[in-house]
Amino acid sequence: MNTNTKTAEMEDVKVNVKIKLSALWIAMMFLYIYADILSLFRPGQVQEILEGMMGPFPASQGSLLTASILMIIPALMVFLSLMLNAKANRRVNILFGVLYTLVNISNLIGETWIYYLLFGVVEIICTGMIIWHAWKWTKQES
Repeated sequence: MNTNTKTAEMEDVKVNVKIKLSALWIAMMFLYIYADILSLFRPGQVQEILEGMMGPFPASQGSLLTASILMIIPALMVFLSLMLNAKANRRVNILFGVLYTLVNISNLIGETWIYYLLFGVVEIICTGMIIWHAWKWTKQES
């Protein structure tokens, strides 16, 4: 008697470094959005917004432009991580990974809300992974 048993094996597909980098930037954007949305529920936060404050800064053309640029860069990195050639891609991801690690660290200075600290730590882990994947990028993966 011949029994044919097929066992399903899971296939472990190697993910291209460009896709990893793009996915990490997407994760960063979601983390930023959810942290900002949850921040609206902090007591007094909506009142501060109505009074024209953006955290410790007054909401002005300059502060809103700066915040816009800080959020546009990760959005563009989702695309650029997929489209740039390997050499430029590696450099840009390391550069912006380091920059956003510093931004995320500066956002945590003086912070006391645990949910925001958690978001910040996960954001720093993501930027660290961006830097690491870009740094370790080999010619074989290109």
